[in-house]
Amino acid sequence: MKIKAYLKPHCGWSNGIRAIMHKHSLEFDDIDIINNRANYEEMVRKSAQPLSPCVEIDGVMLADISGEEVENYLLANNLVQANPAPVSVATNAGCSTEEHEKMSSKPVRFF
Repeated sequence: MKIKAYLKPHCGWSNGIRAIMHKHSLEFDDIDIINNRANYEEMVRKSAQPLSPCVEIDGVMLADISGEEVENYLLANNLVQANPAPVSVATNAGCSTEEHEKMSSKPVRFF
Protein backbone atom coordinates (compact mmCIF):
# COMPACT_ATOMS: atom_id res chain seq x y z
CA MET A 1 0.00 0.00 0.00
CA LYS A 2 1.36 3.43 -0.96
CA ILE A 3 0.34 6.16 1.51
CA LYS A 4 1.17 9.86 1.23
CA ALA A 5 0.01 11.98 4.16
CA TYR A 6 0.02 15.76 3.64
CA LEU A 7 0.46 16.99 7.20
CA LYS A 8 1.48 19.93 9.33
CA PRO A 9 4.47 19.33 11.61
CA HIS A 10 2.46 20.34 14.69
CA CYS A 11 -1.30 19.90 14.48
CA GLY A 12 -3.84 17.86 16.40
CA TRP A 13 -5.49 16.65 13.19
CA SER A 14 -2.13 15.72 11.64
CA ASN A 15 -1.02 13.95 14.82
CA GLY A 16 -4.25 11.92 14.71
CA ILE A 17 -3.32 10.72 11.20
CA ARG A 18 0.18 9.78 12.39
CA ALA A 19 -1.27 7.92 15.38
CA ILE A 20 -3.49 5.77 13.13
CA MET A 21 -0.59 5.00 10.80
CA HIS A 22 1.55 3.89 13.75
CA LYS A 23 -1.33 1.96 15.37
CA HIS A 24 -1.65 -0.16 12.24
CA SER A 25 2.13 -0.27 11.56
CA LEU A 26 1.65 1.36 8.16
CA GLU A 27 4.56 2.87 6.29
CA PHE A 28 3.68 6.31 4.93
CA ASP A 29 5.28 9.43 3.52
CA ASP A 30 4.85 12.23 6.07
CA ILE A 31 4.79 15.24 3.76
CA ASP A 32 5.35 18.64 5.40
CA ILE A 33 2.95 21.18 3.89
CA ILE A 34 4.01 24.07 6.12
CA ASN A 35 7.74 24.35 5.46
CA ASN A 36 7.65 23.34 1.80
CA ARG A 37 5.44 25.31 -0.55
CA ALA A 38 5.72 22.73 -3.34
CA ASN A 39 4.28 20.06 -1.02
CA TYR A 40 1.34 22.32 -0.14
CA GLU A 41 0.71 23.10 -3.82
CA GLU A 42 0.80 19.37 -4.65
CA MET A 43 -1.77 18.67 -1.92
CA VAL A 44 -4.09 21.42 -3.22
CA ARG A 45 -3.72 20.24 -6.81
CA LYS A 46 -4.42 16.60 -5.94
CA SER A 47 -7.22 17.24 -3.44
CA ALA A 48 -8.81 20.21 -5.25
CA GLN A 49 -9.07 22.09 -1.94
CA PRO A 50 -6.69 23.86 0.55
CA LEU A 51 -7.54 22.17 3.87
CA SER A 52 -5.41 19.60 5.65
CA PRO A 53 -4.73 16.92 6.51
CA CYS A 54 -5.11 15.02 3.28
CA VAL A 55 -4.13 11.39 2.85
CA GLU A 56 -3.61 9.62 -0.46
CA ILE A 57 -3.90 5.82 -0.28
CA ASP A 58 -3.06 3.91 -3.45
CA GLY A 59 -4.09 6.89 -5.56
CA VAL A 60 -7.33 7.64 -3.67
CA MET A 61 -7.29 11.12 -2.13
CA LEU A 62 -9.01 11.55 1.23
CA ALA A 63 -9.26 15.32 1.62
CA ASP A 64 -9.55 17.31 4.86
CA ILE A 65 -9.78 14.14 6.93
CA SER A 66 -9.28 13.06 10.53
CA GLY A 67 -7.35 10.06 11.79
CA GLU A 68 -10.63 8.44 12.80
CA GLU A 69 -11.99 8.85 9.27
CA VAL A 70 -8.80 7.43 7.75
CA GLU A 71 -9.02 4.41 10.03
CA ASN A 72 -12.67 3.91 9.04
CA TYR A 73 -11.69 4.07 5.35
CA LEU A 74 -8.91 1.53 5.87
CA LEU A 75 -11.21 -0.85 7.74
CA ALA A 76 -14.12 -0.46 5.31
CA ASN A 77 -11.86 -1.27 2.37
CA ASN A 78 -10.20 -4.22 4.13
CA LEU A 79 -6.79 -2.54 3.99
CA VAL A 80 -6.21 -3.19 7.71
CA GLN A 81 -7.73 -5.40 10.37
CA ALA A 82 -9.42 -4.04 13.49
CA ASN A 83 -6.81 -3.24 16.13
CA PRO A 84 -7.86 -2.46 19.70
CA ALA A 85 -4.47 -0.91 20.55
CA PRO A 86 -4.84 2.51 22.16
CA VAL A 87 -3.34 5.65 20.64
CA SER A 88 -1.65 8.41 22.61
CA VAL A 89 -3.45 11.35 20.95
CA ALA A 90 -6.97 12.18 19.85
CA THR A 91 -7.66 10.97 16.32
CA ASN A 92 -10.58 13.31 15.68
CA ALA A 93 -9.61 16.65 17.20
CA GLY A 94 -7.54 19.75 16.66
CA CYS A 95 -4.73 20.85 18.92
CA SER A 96 -5.19 21.02 22.66
CA THR A 97 -4.77 24.32 24.50
CA GLU A 98 -1.35 23.15 25.66
CA GLU A 99 -0.27 22.37 22.09
CA HIS A 100 -1.44 25.80 20.89
CA GLU A 101 0.49 27.51 23.68
CA LYS A 102 3.62 25.50 22.86
CA MET A 103 3.37 26.40 19.17
CA SER A 104 2.78 30.09 19.88
CA SER A 105 6.30 30.35 21.29
CA LYS A 106 7.79 29.25 17.96
CA PRO A 107 8.08 31.49 14.91
CA VAL A 108 5.42 30.98 12.27
CA ARG A 109 6.76 30.32 8.81
CA PHE A 110 4.90 31.73 5.84
CA PHE A 111 5.66 31.06 2.18
